[in-house]
Amino acid sequence: MGVSRRTVLAGTGALALAGCVRGGGLGLPEIGAAGAGGPSTDPDFMPQPNAEFDAWIQAFRPRGRAAGISEDALNRGLRGVGFLPGVVERDRNQTEFRRSTEDYLALVAGDDDLSVGRGRFSQQRSVLNDIEATYGVPPEVTAAVWGVESRFGTRLGDIPVISAVATLAWEGRRGRFFEAQLVSALKIIQNGDTTPEQMLGSWAGAMGHTQFIPTTYEEYAVDFRGDGRRDIWSNDPTDSLASTASYFNRFGWRRGEPWGLEVQLPQGFSASTGRDNRRSVSAWRDLGVRRAGGGSLPDHGSAAIHAPGGAGAPAWILYHNFNVILRYNNSTNYGIGVGYMSDRLAGGGPLRQSFGADTSGLTQAQRRELQELLNAAGFDAGTPDGVIGPGTEAAIEAYQAANGLPVNGEPSLALLRRLR
Repeated sequence: MGVSRRTVLAGTGALALAGCVRGGGLGLPEIGAAGAGGPSTDPDFMPQPNAEFDAWIQAFRPRGRAAGISEDALNRGLRGVGFLPGVVERDRNQTEFRRSTEDYLALVAGDDDLSVGRGRFSQQRSVLNDIEATYGVPPEVTAAVWGVESRFGTRLGDIPVISAVATLAWEGRRGRFFEAQLVSALKIIQNGDTTPEQMLGSWAGAMGHTQFIPTTYEEYAVDFRGDGRRDIWSNDPTDSLASTASYFNRFGWRRGEPWGLEVQLPQGFSASTGRDNRRSVSAWRDLGVRRAGGGSLPDHGSAAIHAPGGAGAPAWILYHNFNVILRYNNSTNYGIGVGYMSDRLAGGGPLRQSFGADTSGLTQAQRRELQELLNAAGFDAGTPDGVIGPGTEAAIEAYQAANGLPVNGEPSLALLRRLR
């Protein structure tokens, strides 16, 4: 499927990678192994000898002590720390995939994701209700962040966080940022919230069910059950979920108000849209904007219209709480992904409007069918999700080469007809 679901999910929150993520619905680095298992066995993510890195660690120790880290915490946290070559490779070779809103939703809130999510949502509904009572954030919204960030805890990451952030601090491209993450990670160890061995996450240091980086964890994580530890690493997602809701509460979540909803634009709609173009709801009503499926727009203060496909395609009115979601990741696609996932978890149906055909002339359903047919013919296009990326393009190229066709890797109606 090209850019995988999990590459899109990896540490997507601004909490997770502050400064690593550039927004816009990107394909992002892989989080790692599922669940709260052991560290990665990939040699590129296991400590390897590097004399310059080791010297940097020794030089860091006085700075760590000056930042308030005890000698004991330095010794425990840095014992076994090592250079991770895979982390540097990932950092230097982040490919920016500017996914359409349609593709982004397919990758983070597809049928498989929703199937997993509904089960996890049901299992955690009681604690999510308790969290809502405390912070005012609806259970489905908190759970949606969980889904988009770690596929409901099935992708927590398996890379040693201290080694990862130390490697990036030493490498130097964003040295100051990652040294701050290293300091915070060691303070987490010092505070007794977890151990170095349990502190696993993404290649850039994002941790837990809702992917906090160490500095954000220090400032915003909460001990919801009062057991003395802010535990975001175990299979129990309670503290992660509560920390996310607390974060939203701190940034002004308005209890009882929606994030947004799908709207229908009138034919000939010409007003500029985008999350920064906010008007009163009455002004949007006067322009003919209506709730998708019928009905007037509810008024929750000034709102923006996001219409990536223009009139006739899915569009949304975005209220204040949408901007709060963006504090987690300043990407409109991310906010739409969380909002859409939350609506589906709450029992809402799929989008009422279609995005239509893309530049290849294929709808998402046709692109999914193309992937299914390529797989059936023995050319691996990955999980059929209707998203065309490098994996699907490679499968098309292999099929074209095997059948004496011009090799260009491009999907088309003609190719779909041939495969049928």
